[in-house]
Amino acid sequence: MRYIFGLLLLLCTSSVFAQKTEQPLLQFSGVTRNADSSRVIVPYVNITNLNTHKQVFISDFEGYFSFVAHERDTLTFTSIGYSSVTVVVPASVANHSVVMNVLLKPQIINLPAVRVFPWATVDEFRKDFLAMKVADDDLAIAQRNLNPKGIKGAEYTYSGQNGYESINAQDMHNGIVNSHSITNPLLNPFAWGSLIRDIAAGEKSNANALSN
Repeated sequence: MRYIFGLLLLLCTSSVFAQKTEQPLLQFSGVTRNADSSRVIVPYVNITNLNTHKQVFISDFEGYFSFVAHERDTLTFTSIGYSSVTVVVPASVANHSVVMNVLLKPQIINLPAVRVFPWATVDEFRKDFLAMKVADDDLAIAQRNLNPKGIKGAEYTYSGQNGYESINAQDMHNGIVNSHSITNPLLNPFAWGSLIRDIAAGEKSNANALSN
């Protein structure tokens, strides 16, 4: 009986001691922002409470967060592309509420230079380079087009009835010019004058026929 009474006394003492050492609760709120420009919001930041079994909260798309924490709790703010920030919840706060702007510093990562080399060995590159067919430059194309054989071949055209027949370059040019010289008669003012005279003459002859 004496042992049971001592055990109960020990449990009550431990409970009272725990209540005295536990920090009071408060509402911890704020916004996560960019340290280089406080006007830039950092959304979806992970907030880890290291004192309460690593409890995790997340700020919303506007960087706003609000949750209940104990005074002197240690909070860690982490986000991809930013250095982590550790914040200790202040103690002895009036109204049991804290509002804080948490500034996160952008993290700059210098990546090593990368060389793109599609060939496994230098020998494979040399082999493909020697077998590569280089396209002709503008000078080579012009020289090939000015070749006498090529010019003479261009003077011939195919005819469905007579096969290949020679056409003079000047005649071809004249034909192209003449084909473009054909105009619409409705756009000719002289044609309009002739048409009006014909209509007037027809109406006059019809009137004479009716009078007779």
